[in-house]
Amino acid sequence: MKYCTISEVSARLNIPESTLRYYEKKGLLPLMERDEAGRRLYSEDQISLLETVICLKNTHMPISGIKQYIDWVVEGDSTIEHRLEMMRNHKQAVLDEIVLMTESLKGIDLKINRYTKRT
Repeated sequence: MKYCTISEVSARLNIPESTLRYYEKKGLLPLMERDEAGRRLYSEDQISLLETVICLKNTHMPISGIKQYIDWVVEGDSTIEHRLEMMRNHKQAVLDEIVLMTESLKGIDLKINRYTKRT
């Protein structure tokens, strides 16, 4: 199995190494492997899980929710229904936020147009 270092993962996913360490500390990257010197080693499975963590974080899921999701993943197939429900609920929350942002963007555009006409 091929492993990546923290710096390689940081560059690959364009996130700071400190964020990777924080995610591990919060329990979002379970079963982290290390080399003989104690350096983190990221497998493709770990990177895939990390991409999910980033996706959920980017869509404003709280760390506690992401942690619950990760715990269910580690627990196995018996939690698939819980994960499915969580993802459906989160999707709806994201869609609701998109609607809110789209409406808010209209107000920003109005201000830009108003100020553009004044200059």
